Amino acid sequence: MSEEFDAVLSAVGPRLRELRRRSGATLTALAETTGIPISTLSRLESGQRKPGLELLLPLAKAYQVPLDELVGAPASGDPRVYPRPFTHHGMTVIPLSRKPGGLQVHKQILPAGATDHLTPEPRTHEGYHWLYVLSGRLRMLLGDQDFVLTAGEVAEFDTHLPHWYGNADEHPVEFLSILGPQGERFHLKARYRR
Repeated sequence: MSEEFDAVLSAVGPRLRELRRRSGATLTALAETTGIPISTLSRLESGQRKPGLELLLPLAKAYQVPLDELVGAPASGDPRVYPRPFTHHGMTVIPLSRKPGGLQVHKQILPAGATDHLTPEPRTHEGYHWLYVLSGRLRMLLGDQDFVLTAGEVAEFDTHLPHWYGNADEHPVEFLSILGPQGERFHLKARYRR
């Protein structure tokens, strides 16, 4: 039982780091929100400090996730997933995967006019990205190229290449986004039935 308990606790740090990365928060901003000192947050994320309820409860509230998600509690036997949408830069993001460090899958919704009058600011980061447009028209800047993806189109790219995406017109856009660590790509393998 002790080994299982230690394994659960050692997984909390990477999970917290991934939640903070996904939310775009800094340690400073998180410290202000939760009242937990920056040094404590850093030690939690690196695994140098074991988490207790007095630390996990304010973090669960700040990230708007159930405490079970922070500690990786075992499933209750109910196979249904209840994703909790969040808003990031005016876009609704619905997480469809729950495994920090591996492939991250999200459904993303850009409401009508979400990126109107915004100057695109392409960014780079670690990883590999795969996009599938469900509805609408998605404008994507990739390096020095400017694309418009429509429903059913797919794009995949190394995220070290400067990229940005937004509405291509005045309508909303819905797309699936799969982001993986560098070197881990989404592959579809299919063959004819015999």
